[in-house]
Amino acid sequence: MTSTGMGGIVHTTVDSPLGPLLLVGERDAAAPGGVALRSLSMSGQKRAAVLQDGWVDEPAAFAGIAEQLRGYFAGELTDFTIELRAAGTEFQRRVWQALDAIPYGATTTYGRLAERIGAPRAAVRAVGAAIGANPLLLVRPCHRVVGANGALTGYAGGLERKEFLLAREGAVPQPLG
Repeated sequence: MTSTGMGGIVHTTVDSPLGPLLLVGERDAAAPGGVALRSLSMSGQKRAAVLQDGWVDEPAAFAGIAEQLRGYFAGELTDFTIELRAAGTEFQRRVWQALDAIPYGATTTYGRLAERIGAPRAAVRAVGAAIGANPLLLVRPCHRVVGANGALTGYAGGLERKEFLLAREGAVPQPLG
């Protein structure tokens, strides 16, 4: 594939039960389908991607990703095989890798996630901030992180969407104790 625009940045919008999803990617011949996903945003989301001049509207580049999203929402897909290319700090990337390891239908807490990456318990707020900076909602499952008491807390797409996604996966957050 040849690159056009700003380093080959492409985008499209896909309909979903959560409303329209804005997909932003960069062309990469080595990635499945020829595009690596940089961002998946929902309407009304905190820190949502904003279309930039030079980005190319190219729905065909996201056909494979859109198909996986349809499979997920239909309850037929539990694990995405999408090349992810999100920019972040070293700490954010460590947190995001830990998010990627949370299985479908499961939840974990901010404290457990901090432990998983070897951060001190006091780093729970920093872990929460890194999760909040996740530009790949849904495919990088930050919706699977709950409060220590099992409560649904913080989701850039809104708590109603977090609740929807957890219910779709059959995950029922349980209080610790």
